[in-house]
Amino acid sequence: MIKMIITLKRREGMTHDEFKHYQQNIHRPLLMSIPESERYIRRFVVSYPVPAPRYPASEYDSVVEAWFDDMAGLEALFFSENFLKIVDPDHENFIDLSAFGRVICEEDVVIDRD
Repeated sequence: MIKMIITLKRREGMTHDEFKHYQQNIHRPLLMSIPESERYIRRFVVSYPVPAPRYPASEYDSVVEAWFDDMAGLEALFFSENFLKIVDPDHENFIDLSAFGRVICEEDVVIDRD
């Protein structure tokens, strides 16, 4: 399994709640509307920060994790015509693209109690 982890900050002038609403209700349906999402994504999780008084505030407004069978599946999604024409242009509507972070990795599970 290959996983892509993406850290996102909201674009300037947008509140965290506006960012979350946009990501969940406008951007996510765009991503899920393309057939490549159904074909290649094995698991997709979006995490949002919660108040943690004894810790510094989060630097990010969300963290996205997407799992794929292999690198070919990841690239088939992100370099597809549908992704590049339908999904990718929407990122500038809610993301600060200058603060975008990405890691493509394999997991090393240390504990899995499920």
